Amino acid sequence: MAVINTNVMSLNTQRNLGSSQGMLQTAMQRLSSGLRINSA
Repeated sequence: MAVINTNVMSLNTQRNLGSSQGMLQTAMQRLSSGLRINSA
């Protein structure tokens, strides 16, 4: 059972990491295009 739980946690982590990388890529594109950032 521990292996299944570990795999689920791993899948959740991978999904969250992918989401974070996508948001980071969007933020970098906005920065490089000169789009103004209004919030810190």
